[in-house]
Amino acid sequence: MSRYKESRAWAHRIFKVGAGGRLGYTIDTAILILIVLNVLAVMLETVDPLHEAYGREFYGFELLSVVVFSIEYLGRLWAATELPEYAHPVWGRLRFAASPYMIVDLLAIVPFFFGAIVDLRFLRAIRLVRFLRLFKLARYDDSMVLFTDVIRRKRSDLVVTFSATGLLLLLASSVMYFIENEAQPEAFPSIPETLWWGVITLTTVGYGDVHPVTPLGQLFGAVVAVLGIGLFALPASILASGFIEASGVDESDAELVYCPCCGEDLEPYRGD
Repeated sequence: MSRYKESRAWAHRIFKVGAGGRLGYTIDTAILILIVLNVLAVMLETVDPLHEAYGREFYGFELLSVVVFSIEYLGRLWAATELPEYAHPVWGRLRFAASPYMIVDLLAIVPFFFGAIVDLRFLRAIRLVRFLRLFKLARYDDSMVLFTDVIRRKRSDLVVTFSATGLLLLLASSVMYFIENEAQPEAFPSIPETLWWGVITLTTVGYGDVHPVTPLGQLFGAVVAVLGIGLFALPASILASGFIEASGVDESDAELVYCPCCGEDLEPYRGD
């Protein structure tokens, strides 16, 4: 094996999360700490007295972070061809760069370079984009990896649920507009503006800033609120079943029966 390939294989090992031995673990831990410190820095930088007093320090820390994140990004991209599915030196790396984690890594460093070429007053908006570095934590946290895996497995069910929710939101807002528009033209001036009422009602938040006053509108609003309770609980149940499947627990074996006297486990109830 040539020295070039050996170096690429070594880079692949140390930049792969959870691998690379002690050095890889040290790098993972350091980047994890750096991500957390970046999020704190972005928050503290919005405090004007701190920004005025330590603006140069904030900039220096941002520069250091971007250098580290850029080295990490380029290292992963360079070593991607060690994986069989990304073996092609050009197309393989391009496909690897288009993966979700790599896109998040890129978005974590791009705002710094945009800040150097735009009006500095726009930097306050760019700070918000820098919060995407928080999503880099998913690469280093086992629970976040499990969470993203569950979402990927259940994406079709979640899409159906969110589509049904969106359809109900549009229908409810449209009907409420036609019911309440004549009585409250300022509160329900159009269907798009009535969507706000639909969102706060379906989620059962109920701020009360916009509410129906006609008897028919109140009756319809109550029906929509009841439907929202069940509909918004569906994603939670879908994710719960996904976590059960991911943990390898059979739902039929999960229901145990306990003795009411001593609390000792009895045979699992299987519905036979």
